[in-house]
Amino acid sequence: MKKVKIVFMGTPIFSVPVLEGLIENYHVVGVVTQPDKEVGRKKILTPSPVKELALKNNIPVLQPAKIRTDYQDILALKPDLIVTCAYGQMIPSAILEYPKYGCINVHASLLPKLRGGAPIHKAIIDGYMKTGITIMYMIDRMDAGDIISQEETLITHEDTEGTLHDRLSLMGKNLLLKTLPDLLEGKIQATAQDESEVTYAYNITREEEHLDFHKTTLELYNQIRGLNPTPGSFALLDGKIIKIYAASMSDSFYTERADGEISRIYKDGFGVSTKDGELIITEIQPEGKKPILVKDYFNGINPETLLGKILK
Repeated sequence: MKKVKIVFMGTPIFSVPVLEGLIENYHVVGVVTQPDKEVGRKKILTPSPVKELALKNNIPVLQPAKIRTDYQDILALKPDLIVTCAYGQMIPSAILEYPKYGCINVHASLLPKLRGGAPIHKAIIDGYMKTGITIMYMIDRMDAGDIISQEETLITHEDTEGTLHDRLSLMGKNLLLKTLPDLLEGKIQATAQDESEVTYAYNITREEEHLDFHKTTLELYNQIRGLNPTPGSFALLDGKIIKIYAASMSDSFYTERADGEISRIYKDGFGVSTKDGELIITEIQPEGKKPILVKDYFNGINPETLLGKILK
């Protein structure tokens, strides 16, 4: 199987373990990833994590800005199989139809649930009890191809986007390595997705990062966890952006309090009234400052001055 020529297509850190597994067990003849991006205030041109790994292993890297029209160099590698994972562009039919063994994708949900670019975030935000990894054949529709294999994991009440991301990333690597031998030997019987069960997980918008305290405590708790650590949720306090990274739920309920009102000070946080209760904020990032635990934030202020203020 080492002789099978594989091209890998991926971009973020999530894809790195999947590529590592392929490099360790198969013959990766090329890597396709997104163009380098300017990062930080100094706008330093930075390669993707996938590109960095490829270069460390002396694997040729291609970075087409528009793969829909710029794909001839990929076909020139003559891949027998293409494996994608969080690549970031829709792949044209000319590529999908080329490899002998097809073009397969490692996707971070239990398809047909959560098609799209933010399945990990949305699984938590939308209150899913479980999610997982799907390996599927790719077609010229977003995450709609036949399912080759799946593995599930429960979403705990403490999971964040970060913890679930890391768990699913390793699951993707392991499931791919379990699946490839049967695929290459022609033993796979793929299953069509049930279109009646489809849900979507489009990329997170700025509006979805904004916390609306007219929502329930559970909805807000899930939103905060589903956006931690990236991109982070936020609200406005005294007209300034305050990012909120962690919280806990309280049984307290103050009927006389407005939604979003800071209603109580705790040892490790401050309670904010919600539609049906109270959310205790425990980790924040004030505008222009670094993230900080609220209990440490209290060392620099009189926390009682927060009482009665409204998070909008």
